Amino acid sequence: MSLTENEHVIKWVQEMAAMTQPDRIVWIDGSEEQLEELRREAMATGELIKLNEEYLPGCYLHRSDPNDVARVEDRTFICSEKQEDAGPTNNWMDPKEMYKKLRGIFTGSMRGRTMYVVPYSMGVVGSPFAKYGIELTDSIYVVVSMAIMTRMGREVYEALGDSPDFVKGLHSKADLDPERRYIVHFPQDNTIWSVNSGYGGNVLLGKKCFALRIASVLSRKEGWMAEHMLILGIENPRGEVRYLAAAFPSACGKTNLAMLVPPEIYRKEGWKVWCVGDDIAWLRIGHDGRLWAVNPEFGFFGVAPGTSEKSNPNALAATRKNTIFTNVVLTADNTVWWEGMTDTPPRGALNWKGEPWDPSDGSKGAHPNSRFTAPALNCPCISPEFNNPQGVPISAIVFGGRRAKTAPLVYQSRDWYHGVFVGSIMASETTAAATGAVGVVRRDPMAMLPFCGYNMGDYWQHWLDMGSKLKNPPKVFNVNWFRTDDQGRFIWPGFGENMRVLEWIMARCFDEIGATEATIGYLPRPEDIRLEGSGVDRDTLRVLLSVDRELWRAECRDIREFYEKFGDKLPQKLKEELEILDTKLD
Repeated sequence: MSLTENEHVIKWVQEMAAMTQPDRIVWIDGSEEQLEELRREAMATGELIKLNEEYLPGCYLHRSDPNDVARVEDRTFICSEKQEDAGPTNNWMDPKEMYKKLRGIFTGSMRGRTMYVVPYSMGVVGSPFAKYGIELTDSIYVVVSMAIMTRMGREVYEALGDSPDFVKGLHSKADLDPERRYIVHFPQDNTIWSVNSGYGGNVLLGKKCFALRIASVLSRKEGWMAEHMLILGIENPRGEVRYLAAAFPSACGKTNLAMLVPPEIYRKEGWKVWCVGDDIAWLRIGHDGRLWAVNPEFGFFGVAPGTSEKSNPNALAATRKNTIFTNVVLTADNTVWWEGMTDTPPRGALNWKGEPWDPSDGSKGAHPNSRFTAPALNCPCISPEFNNPQGVPISAIVFGGRRAKTAPLVYQSRDWYHGVFVGSIMASETTAAATGAVGVVRRDPMAMLPFCGYNMGDYWQHWLDMGSKLKNPPKVFNVNWFRTDDQGRFIWPGFGENMRVLEWIMARCFDEIGATEATIGYLPRPEDIRLEGSGVDRDTLRVLLSVDRELWRAECRDIREFYEKFGDKLPQKLKEELEILDTKLD
């Protein structure tokens, strides 16, 4: 029995069921009773394993197929009506052809299974930011994970009413064939189809698929922004909370920054950091001409390896109850472990595939991309504004990447337009953790390269256009925690010590401190970043803030080559900013 009278929803569910042919349809109402029943069913089939209730109450382990452990960018498509609208950085296929191909795969894919109808809201239900989606899936793992990651349940139908304005998501595990695995977005239809995967990043369709790829297209049309950004609040000893949004490519410390623990010297003075979101920000222009941001998600889908009491105590605490762990080690006492969690691996444990594991043979126990899906409200530093339907006002936008020598510890753009340029040239150097050569520069503008649902040239133009509508735009900064010395060792301690840089950033936003003008923007004066207790001296800080002209000339050549990919779509303003930088370097 359906939970809604919305004819658009009912008709679409019927059409998809006729194609996928499930044995039955279950309408998800979001109640704990129904979810508990599904968890019991998933435990009976082995889809979920109940963990030690004493140590990890309400927690479960899930194992995905060994061929299905990460996002598959080569199988991810943006099927806009015209190829140029998808742009050079997305995979594209004609929508008619793709629908035909996928119908062939989806037909009969749910035979012998149940189709679950999952209504969810990105953002607080009924808020000005909220957008609604319905995901049809044959996976209980997806249903119980969406209950953590989104605001899910009956109230979504009430908010939707009889409107056709919802994102239609169809997912089937099918037979998990990697050769027929597709994650496809049809922006003109507000539709996402995902097939032959059971891994969270490909199948929790509210996350990157809706909240970034589809939402980026909607936001451009409607005059707001959907960004791959954390949101955090910094409370000073006077009790004022100031907010920033920050974008980093993967492996650049995004979650650690979102849940930062200030150094002891700051904590004693009364400084606090509040996490509003660790991954996605939706930003709108408020009545006051500022950007206001919400985190449209309700949970964290974090990478487990490396998360520890030392690196990120707040993230670890968030996983202590009502969490689903994917592809981690199962210990003999029915708890979980992963590399970097503690120094000593557990004995008598099972690895991420469920096989007996001997750490002494050098093999990894947890998959390097193993995950936790945890309720955001579990996080000890979750912001009191987390559920504020109006969001929080953003004073700073921070970009960053992993650069050994080029980028200084922090610099500020001259204005919004120069800030868009700074975001558009964002890059990271590959590390030994990635396959291939080390130190190769990979451009990832605004950390959105894999997540922008349309042509990146148009996306940059949208950023520029937003600036012209903002009476009080945030100030824009770039940080680099990853400068190295000649032996390849990191010079800046990072983690909680990054608070020292955030303090300077906020002081700049509120015109409380000066700066030095340099070729690339405004740099801190060395005496303006607090160093006591950091282990860094002034001379080292001067090295961290230095700008090597030769490296930046090479950078300009590399940027020019990257920009050429976008042809006529490259905004004139970004060309001009590149020329200005070139001229200043000469």
